[in-house]
Amino acid sequence: MTKALSGSFLEENMKHLDTYIAFDLEFNTVNDVSHIIQVSAVKYDHHKEVDSFDTYVYTDVPLQSFINGLTGITSDKIAAEPKVEEVMAAFKNFVGELPLIGYNAQKSDLPILAENGLDLRDQYQIDLFDEAYDRRSADLNGIANLRLQTVATFLGIKGRGHNSLEDARMTAVIYKSFLETDTNKAYLSQQEEVTTDNPFAALGDFFD
Repeated sequence: MTKALSGSFLEENMKHLDTYIAFDLEFNTVNDVSHIIQVSAVKYDHHKEVDSFDTYVYTDVPLQSFINGLTGITSDKIAAEPKVEEVMAAFKNFVGELPLIGYNAQKSDLPILAENGLDLRDQYQIDLFDEAYDRRSADLNGIANLRLQTVATFLGIKGRGHNSLEDARMTAVIYKSFLETDTNKAYLSQQEEVTTDNPFAALGDFFD
């Protein structure tokens, strides 16, 4: 008799969301205050992109030269962009009540959004940095570090880092990759259980 996938095994793994939004921010930190300069999000339905949100954000705080080099965002590029209050309202409308996933967003992006009047912490479901950390010795064995770009490259995912739209998309593909890994592990676990219960089960292949 063929068994279903082990429930206990699946429960130990990452939550499987059918519809979700991956998001990311770029920000300019001056005197310990972070000013949002780009907000991006991508909406997925069964891991297929169905919509996206992407905008630069105006700030009158001079951009750090480090940020210019890292993100390619310049003062000229954001000079005519909407202010943060307008962007927060539009972003809230885009997100709605859907669950969110991100990469290390609990330590940076979510608090910064909350500081700007948009608290999405209750909708945040999965942090892929935490997932990568938990998988470092197994699924990511040998990886140099857990930066988003490094994890993406390790998994064969292409993308340009430090652009929040690209980072959101890379985060979603990492999520899908980890889910596929979990599914494969669950299948192998099922096969091992079947073989353990019936040592002769594998012989059936010779008589098909």
